[in-house]
Amino acid sequence: MSPINKLSQLDLNETYSYADYLTWQFDETVELIKGKIQMMSPAPNVLHQSISWYFTGTLFNYFVNKSCRAFAAPFDVRLYNKRKSILTNKEIFTVVQPDLCVICNPEQLDVQGCNGAPDWIIEILSAGNSKRETQEKFTLYQESGVKEYWIVYPYEQSVHQFVLNEQTEKYELITMYSGEDKASPALFPDLLIDLAEVFAE
Repeated sequence: MSPINKLSQLDLNETYSYADYLTWQFDETVELIKGKIQMMSPAPNVLHQSISWYFTGTLFNYFVNKSCRAFAAPFDVRLYNKRKSILTNKEIFTVVQPDLCVICNPEQLDVQGCNGAPDWIIEILSAGNSKRETQEKFTLYQESGVKEYWIVYPYEQSVHQFVLNEQTEKYELITMYSGEDKASPALFPDLLIDLAEVFAE
């Protein structure tokens, strides 16, 4: 099989696995959503990166010397139904790169990234990706068992906090934070994030 070093060599209507994804050598950044290639948005703008940088620093400081670990994109997260045990690369058809994620189970981490649902994911919206984060990824994260999902709206200066209800296996909107609030994850209630500083840019 010839190497795949150009995106144009792939059929965007075809279904691919994570094993296929690992062989691709082109420059474009893509995600796999249930086997279908999804192009990533162009390079994030300054506002997006400023917000991401603030969250990254805050999470690093909070989780240092703790069992949970925080990671920022680019970082592969392989997702599948939470009822399934860890799968092989050929059995996985969804791989995403959240802006930030927190993983508390060290067995999910390997040299390639995270195998299974992180505990907490933060996605920062940018032009062109709002539908993916608020609809497609919302559903994926819910199905795979991500316990907490934050959607950050840079221009509205707000954060929507969703927490997975273990009984219904559906997300519940817990809080809609404004840019003047101090936000706190349900999973880590002693972590306070000053959104005025997050959106200071």
